[in-house]
Amino acid sequence: MTEKIYATDAYATEMQAQVVRTDTDDNRVLLDRTVFYPGGGGQPHDLGALSVGEDRLDVVRVTEDSDGVWHWLDGSLPSAGMTVDGQIDWDRRYKLMRTHTALHALCGVIWNRFQSPVTGGNMGPGEGRLDFDLPDWTADEIPVVEAALNEELARRRDIEVSFLPRDAADKDPSLIRTKVNLIPASVEEIRVIDIVGLDRQADGGTHVASTSEVGGIKITKIESKGKGFRRIRLSLDEE
Repeated sequence: MTEKIYATDAYATEMQAQVVRTDTDDNRVLLDRTVFYPGGGGQPHDLGALSVGEDRLDVVRVTEDSDGVWHWLDGSLPSAGMTVDGQIDWDRRYKLMRTHTALHALCGVIWNRFQSPVTGGNMGPGEGRLDFDLPDWTADEIPVVEAALNEELARRRDIEVSFLPRDAADKDPSLIRTKVNLIPASVEEIRVIDIVGLDRQADGGTHVASTSEVGGIKITKIESKGKGFRRIRLSLDEE
């Protein structure tokens, strides 16, 4: 299995690793360790490059399977056993981290106000959306929720990462609304992201260390997705 540096240190941008295996059909390599997030939970995979000496190979896709984390390359594959240097596109990753944390904060705000769990979501650098079961939602709620979200982000809440045994996570009442039971039974350790005092979820993605790093947020659109279901879209306020 690949050592997932991103799971414990989201601010690590570089690594040195060894090629464990190559797949010439898909032009990808399996590494023994990586800072590249392979995607999941609505967060896209990282982009960047692997370097072998003077040769730079763009990483165009990253995936994970039972063997570990695979890196899809644009260029000739290094051989198994070779050492490579990797570097992610940090500007893109950091924007994704800020966006991901903003979405978790939105989950906390919606839960506190409506006790409604999130039912789905997706994001790109600087923008994202979450789906909620909100039968009593009205347009008057938009500025109220936006103001509450920005107030929570401005509180400089710490974001903590922890790992729980599967049995403990299944029994943790604070994780019930994040549907830990939907995580495959083969996953024996659950990674938990805690925006202290606001939101706590089982999550594999990357986040900033404090809500103060997110900055301001705009709710850009609310869509009806069927009876009682609402899709809330937000973006980072970079103005």
